[in-house]
Amino acid sequence: MMAVGRSGGTVLLFYFSFFALVTAESPYRFFDWNVTYGDIYPLGVRQQGILINGQFPGPDIHSVTNDNLIINVHNSLDEPFLISWNGVQNRRNSYVDGMYGTTCPIPPRTNYTYILQVKDQIGSFYYFPSLAFHKAAGGFGGIRILSRPRIPVPFADPAGDYTVLIGDWYKSNHTDLKARLDRGRKLPSPDGILINGRSNGATLNVEQGKTYRLRISNVGLQNSLNFRIQNHRMKLVEVEGTHTMQTMFSSLDVHVGQSYSVLITADQSPRDYYVVASSRFTDKVITTTGILRYSGSSTSASGPIPGGPTIQIDWSLNQARAIRTNLTASGPRPNPQGSYHYGLIPLIRTIVFGSSAGQINGKQRYGINSVSFVPADTPLKLADFFKISGVYKINSISDKPTGGGLYLDTSVLQVDYRTFIEIVFENKEDIIQSYHLNGYSFWVVGMDGGQWNTGSRNGYNLRDAVSRSTVQVYPKSWTAIYIALDNVGMWNLRSEFWARQYLGQQLYLRVFTTSTSLRDEYPIPKNSRLCGRAKGRHTRPL
Repeated sequence: MMAVGRSGGTVLLFYFSFFALVTAESPYRFFDWNVTYGDIYPLGVRQQGILINGQFPGPDIHSVTNDNLIINVHNSLDEPFLISWNGVQNRRNSYVDGMYGTTCPIPPRTNYTYILQVKDQIGSFYYFPSLAFHKAAGGFGGIRILSRPRIPVPFADPAGDYTVLIGDWYKSNHTDLKARLDRGRKLPSPDGILINGRSNGATLNVEQGKTYRLRISNVGLQNSLNFRIQNHRMKLVEVEGTHTMQTMFSSLDVHVGQSYSVLITADQSPRDYYVVASSRFTDKVITTTGILRYSGSSTSASGPIPGGPTIQIDWSLNQARAIRTNLTASGPRPNPQGSYHYGLIPLIRTIVFGSSAGQINGKQRYGINSVSFVPADTPLKLADFFKISGVYKINSISDKPTGGGLYLDTSVLQVDYRTFIEIVFENKEDIIQSYHLNGYSFWVVGMDGGQWNTGSRNGYNLRDAVSRSTVQVYPKSWTAIYIALDNVGMWNLRSEFWARQYLGQQLYLRVFTTSTSLRDEYPIPKNSRLCGRAKGRHTRPL
């Protein structure tokens, strides 16, 4: 068993007994992570990176549906630290979500044990540091959740399974980037793109004639990226926990925060081929290359680097619309993904979120429905539990754009548990945007240019829209999603453009029920750190 510290390990026996009641003895997987600073050179210059167990990027988490993950995180940095789990729903347990609105940071030189369960999930996701501007320094890694052995998967087992983390990168340390934002300035364009932490030379090894799975996640800060492999086509098979119709693509747009699984077959002559990631919708196209290396290859990659789309919105929009759910495939359980007929459920509420950018007190800020989010002095979820007044106000953000100027507030919107709602993201700006909702997967039912109105629903896909947790919104466009609010808690909805998130383009959905049943939400974990106005209080016993 792993070594555990005073702040995290003393609760493990409690969790073994508690989870035995609620998980029917699902397997446990233990991880012991030490988070440190270390020198890295991803763009050829020395930088202060954030390493996990000395690794950049961090180690993968391999798991199976319903596994319990016991992740003991030692914070050896000189500042507080948090990890969030992009796409992991943390069913009924937003206390362990790893965002400051739900979880107290891990102080320097202490540890905390996350107790997660990948309940009723499969697929490809990633983790990342959510506090301050740590994401610009590393601390991220892949998460894969495999199907249980007797649950059919709609493709043969691949010969290999690779995590491919792509993202834009700066030569500046994260502390300098954060200081720039704190002074109210925008960030410049990124300096490069990384594939698995390298600006060139990242290598995927294959054998001729075999098929491999690539789990591609865009862990960057702001740029949509196009991913492609020289002389090879990719078969899309899974998007953020949903098996998709198996469509072939020569290249794939991966927007910030998104994850895709593709199959590639090594059906070319045995040599090296370029693996390419390049920026989309940018004035200057940034490109980086890795290598797909066939076993026995003695020939380096050569010829022109395969080109990809650059600023073409329609190309990307058409590709996004072509990504659809495989209705006959099983998900985490042995029943077809299409057995839940989301298109036939009456909508209870429509919420419209519009983004905006501007200045407040001479400093750059970003917002949703005119509210630029500011963190409270106490995590919102703890304020709820301890009934601490004055931390935030319920419905401190409207459910429609106001048209007014930006202002600061701790924006929380209450929505009712077990209702079915529509959210429309409006983007009147001339940049592409990307949004993520913690704790949920939603159906992407429509996206188009111009202004959304109720007539836009006539073009919705109400049969086989893809279900995912991160969605793009094209410039001067809108995207509509449907959500079944089946996960009680306080959940972060944010821009995945990390400077915009840091400067206010986020909010919390308070999925609320008057029930106190254990079936609706787990009690606060006994090992929860308490900070702000919750400090000194005590979690109640079960």
